[in-house]
Amino acid sequence: MRILTLGGGTVGRWIADMLCRRRHSVTLIDSDPEIVREINSELDVRAIEGNASQSTVLFSADVLSADLCLAVTGNDEVNIVAASMAKALGARRAIARVYAPAFRDLATFDYQQHFGIDSLLSLEQLSASELARAIRNPDAIPLEHFARGQLQVYELEVAAGASAAGKKLIELDLPPGVRIGSLAREGRMWIASGADETHVGDRVSLVGMPDAISVARKIIGGEKRARKKTKVMIAGGGETGYHLTNLLGKEDFRVVLLETDAHRCEQLAKLLPHVTVVLANANRRSVLEDEGGGTVDYFVACTGNDENNIMAGVEARELGASRVMCVVGRPDYANVVGKLGIDLAVSERDVVARQVLGFLNEGAVISQAKLPNGSIGVYELEVMPESPITQASLANLPLAGRCLIAAIQRDGFVRVPTAKDVLKVGDIIVALIDLDDTAEILSLFNPS
Repeated sequence: MRILTLGGGTVGRWIADMLCRRRHSVTLIDSDPEIVREINSELDVRAIEGNASQSTVLFSADVLSADLCLAVTGNDEVNIVAASMAKALGARRAIARVYAPAFRDLATFDYQQHFGIDSLLSLEQLSASELARAIRNPDAIPLEHFARGQLQVYELEVAAGASAAGKKLIELDLPPGVRIGSLAREGRMWIASGADETHVGDRVSLVGMPDAISVARKIIGGEKRARKKTKVMIAGGGETGYHLTNLLGKEDFRVVLLETDAHRCEQLAKLLPHVTVVLANANRRSVLEDEGGGTVDYFVACTGNDENNIMAGVEARELGASRVMCVVGRPDYANVVGKLGIDLAVSERDVVARQVLGFLNEGAVISQAKLPNGSIGVYELEVMPESPITQASLANLPLAGRCLIAAIQRDGFVRVPTAKDVLKVGDIIVALIDLDDTAEILSLFNPS
């Protein structure tokens, strides 16, 4: 595929190198002539000097034939404008990296839709999502980056006293804004269909809007009983720490957040009223002892500095933290952290690599990911003109047990569909697809 990378900094250069090693044709644009010279001499990449947000520069990089444009400069505004221009000038897909949370906050303004960009990626949120999934359930369905981040996934067991126990899914009185995505029983997970019957102890994944999920939890898991919340301590109140706290939520986790900057602490205290925010240095053993770092279920270090993260993680492990996780950027540290007692090291590079590779698709597929257990794929699909999927309602399509349409994005709004919905050309949908049926299901989304 032909890939256009805008920005030759640490992220852009690494992505370009990764893609050309996988035999993709990569063109890179950067405004620094020294960076361009180095990349041309060291990588099998065509590097061009220029401003990525200027049309003449994009034309010189042959943007018209690009299958994917990745705007990953160090400036959010440049990335958004450049990705928007690339898409308008002919690139099939355009992705922009952003740092500031405001650009992904749909409550204020929809930058992605306004600028016609296929996706806005935050490395910090990607890392936070990886950490949150490891805390909640490593096999959880990864939907944080699909459907504009408006969908929520919650996994729970079918309780013995729940009204759902022993019933078929089609018989459950679930609210309209939620679907049951998957069922897991005796080590096997599959896509749920209306004919499936729930057994006590089954693991059920609820996919939908937060309010609807709260109602569905009572139906599946029974009436809420007072239970001990999972204790999590997060070292570092930057964007990764902030996103991680938001993803964990307040119902099941008690979070203590350590941050060294007083002004940032004040911001976090306002943004996260349910979190205990402490002005403290997590690298000091006395601080971890005083704040209970040795008694937490999870200790997560995401300070923005690899060495500080590793040091804090080692101290927390020695104090007695049950599980220790760190964000580590340097690839040469990957083999070290495990020997130091750190259970999980999340690398922004590895996380963004999986995300970028998920965008290298043809036809109706915008992006894709696979569940860790290997049996279910999560796809973001565009409904193409003359595709068979538009010819009938979801209930009358051959999808049951093989594909679950979890969300529809239409006219900028995301909602959970019903069986009566009919997909329209231009819709963006999120689907869970059984990997054995992928080719047949995807054929319904491409022109016949």
